[in-house]
Amino acid sequence: MDPTISRRMLRTLEPYHGMIYFVPEARDAYEGIGLTGRRMGYFASRAAAMGAVPADVVIATFFNFHPALVRRSIPEAWTRATPAAIVAARFAAADAALGRLLGPAIGSAEMAEAAALARDAAEGCFPEGRPLYAAHAALPWPDAPHMMLWHAQTLLREFRGDGHIAAMVTEGITGPEALVIHAATGEIPKEALQQSRAWPDDEWAAATERVRSRGWLAADGSLTPAGQKSRQWVEDRTDDLMLRCWERLGEDRCARLRELVRPLSRAIAADAFDFGTSIWDD
Repeated sequence: MDPTISRRMLRTLEPYHGMIYFVPEARDAYEGIGLTGRRMGYFASRAAAMGAVPADVVIATFFNFHPALVRRSIPEAWTRATPAAIVAARFAAADAALGRLLGPAIGSAEMAEAAALARDAAEGCFPEGRPLYAAHAALPWPDAPHMMLWHAQTLLREFRGDGHIAAMVTEGITGPEALVIHAATGEIPKEALQQSRAWPDDEWAAATERVRSRGWLAADGSLTPAGQKSRQWVEDRTDDLMLRCWERLGEDRCARLRELVRPLSRAIAADAFDFGTSIWDD
């Protein structure tokens, strides 16, 4: 199987999960249990499956956020609501948002088929070396197909994310350096990456210099051929490490899953990502 199928599957399925970081239902659910501000809601809701872990565990598993940013929310969040209550709020928010965004489609035969396929893929993943995946995989599976699909994509994206971090660590890349490299591709403005992850100017500059010293940055701030090669290695290795999940389905069933989820993701993206807000706007 072509390893790049991992990237194609991510592009198609990710909006179905990723809407949880933008929809008002999530904000309202977290505020309803005492989590104030989008940042606290984000860090606590994504980390809660691991239990009431210290900030250092969140810093390690989320990888590229400035430690001080995480510490402003964790462990304070655990004093306001239990991890179990936060997980429940997150699932309730996803359920409400998907119902609003997709309407009758959540009860369709196509939804049930997509959920079964995605669950099969997610159950082909494994916990070793994948802390965020393992934590979410320990949660009970929802019964409703639209929520089963959402949970399956949660597992698949966290499994991929854990592998992506492993690839960057292997390449000797730190969190802020990963952001500098990403900015150098031109895909996302440097200001957006630096601000959303709260890296001060001096620490960003130091990370930039470390990347430059490895011969990965050109004078204009773009990636050199060596930098492009390193980044491509990380992306390819991430795809390779994800492949086991998709091999369980095979190419035909992967193609069918993309066909089923594509219109759902498009409908979600047309609404959920047009709010003009961000999880970082407090």
